Amino acid sequence: MGMLFVVPTPVGNLEDMTMRALRVLKEADLILAEDTRTTGILLKHFEIKNAMQSHHKFNEHQMVENVVNRIRAGSTVALVSDAGTPGISDPGFLVVRECVRAGIEVQCLPGATAFVPALVSSGLPCERFCFEGFLPQKKGRATRLAALQEETRTMVFYESPHRLLKTLLQFLEVFGEDRQVSVCREISKIHEESVRGSLSEVTDHFTKKSPRGEIVIVLAGKSIKEGKAEKYITE
Repeated sequence: MGMLFVVPTPVGNLEDMTMRALRVLKEADLILAEDTRTTGILLKHFEIKNAMQSHHKFNEHQMVENVVNRIRAGSTVALVSDAGTPGISDPGFLVVRECVRAGIEVQCLPGATAFVPALVSSGLPCERFCFEGFLPQKKGRATRLAALQEETRTMVFYESPHRLLKTLLQFLEVFGEDRQVSVCREISKIHEESVRGSLSEVTDHFTKKSPRGEIVIVLAGKSIKEGKAEKYITE
């Protein structure tokens, strides 16, 4: 029986590719790629010429059985997304689940994912946090935000640049203008930037300056007051 490797790829700087990830991609019988054009650029850069097959949210249900059967027949398959770790707000969960159910060994390599550097560099408590990924665009969005009003852990969200301002304005209404936030964009790229401050300050910044690139929002959890000092709950 073969194996499934889940392989993180850089979210920006190609130097973030690990030596082990390169070896796995070179040795794989098949590389499942979210977008073969995007992955093709990566493979060409590192001179990897292995076979690729498209595997994304629109076709994964149709092809997962064939992938599992191929691995059971002895193939080594590597799963990648366009950037970061597959399964984290990207396709990957379904094929991993079905491989586990079929008794196939699954190994996920450590590597790049956008929210970790954004969280650690935010200056907000990061020993306990909750990852929310992308909020629902329409149905269920208000319900999800309302459910997070009492959350005391630091919260992490993904957002697209054209929806960032709308999201920050909603955060103002739900969490209040003084709640601390860090908006990180273009992680590990040349124009990487983190804008930190209160929701009011950061919203004002992006009202005046439209953002570009992929966005990670790190939002402080609900705080408690101890005397005159305000501390974020971390226990």
